Amino acid sequence: MDFSLSPELLALRDKTRAFIAEQVIPLENDARQSRHGPDEALRRELVERARAAGLLTPHASRALGGLGLTHIEKAVVFEEAGYSWLGPTALNIHAPDEGNIHLMEAVATPDQQARWLRPQVAGQLRSCFAMTEPAPGAGSDPAALATVAVRDGDDYLISGQKWFITGAEGADYAIIMARTEDGGATMFLSDMDQPGITLERSMDAMDACFTGGHGVLRFDQLRVPASAILGEVGKGFRYAQVRLAPARLTHCMRWLGQARRAQDVALAYARRRTAFGKPLSSHEGVGFMLADNDMDLHTARLHIWHTAWLLDQGEQGSYESSRAKVVCSEAEWRVVDRCVQILGGQGVTMETPVMRIFMDMRAFRIYDGPSEVHRFSMARKLVQAAEKDAQAERGVPAIIQAVPAAPRPL
Repeated sequence: MDFSLSPELLALRDKTRAFIAEQVIPLENDARQSRHGPDEALRRELVERARAAGLLTPHASRALGGLGLTHIEKAVVFEEAGYSWLGPTALNIHAPDEGNIHLMEAVATPDQQARWLRPQVAGQLRSCFAMTEPAPGAGSDPAALATVAVRDGDDYLISGQKWFITGAEGADYAIIMARTEDGGATMFLSDMDQPGITLERSMDAMDACFTGGHGVLRFDQLRVPASAILGEVGKGFRYAQVRLAPARLTHCMRWLGQARRAQDVALAYARRRTAFGKPLSSHEGVGFMLADNDMDLHTARLHIWHTAWLLDQGEQGSYESSRAKVVCSEAEWRVVDRCVQILGGQGVTMETPVMRIFMDMRAFRIYDGPSEVHRFSMARKLVQAAEKDAQAERGVPAIIQAVPAAPRPL
């Protein structure tokens, strides 16, 4: 793995960094924001600024109007975009649209792409991904999926309830996960203004950085034509992995930018603020926290880059993306938590951006799979791989098929 960045990527990194500093951060205190994220007018202004800068939807293919970034290139650009909580919205790489764009480009038919994907890449519309459900439905365990889609002639009728649906309010279309009569899960596409879809409410959450907030949706006999199935019937969980492994990693990239900003704020404060006759940075306790932050930031970046490199080699990266998600969500959270401590009273007020970052980031340890679920999945795969290796050493034919190779160290 080559850690050097090409001159072209360095130039794109610097261009993105300057755009965030000059065009996005000045809008962070814009009144067109609420507890449920930036409103549509602010989103459109940010998108137009990114379009003018040539930075809109950089992860989409060039054929669709994006920059066709590799995963490694995304790691660099997304970190810079994440330096502001409005940056991902500006570049059209915010969740869930970033992951939905990736999924739609990989799976959707040409007609589906023309109807939904192309306008989305152009920043003209937004989407949501409707999978999570209230108990006893699907949460961390997708196999508990309770929303059903029943065949009715050439259509399907979808019924069920979803919640924690990021971006639901104001979304133009939804990707809906429902259980079909074959017992499997299928993805469906639907415009959000259709009869049978109700946004019951937006949930008040700790974070306020996602456009459209987090909604509760109800589907009452929503009629969807078979032509609106995304991919094939019964392969919804398989397609979810197409979306989730890269999406876990892009979360890590964006939040790394926020953690780095918190560190920059804390470091500047520690250098200028004096206590007991010397700068805070000269006190060992503060200095150790700054050093620990640097180590956590570097560790997170290495996990991101390594997993991105694997994805660029064509590997699925399921194990590695789980590992990166746990390491990054916890390391980046530790960074921001220490920054609050270094800032003292400044850290628990809106006098600096750190309190806002702290509030937004806490949920990262839950989104796209809680740390505990990823650890459980990783442990199971480690044991399966060890059993397979033991059988091979004994000369016994392997009975476990579909077990990933033993995870490789960085």
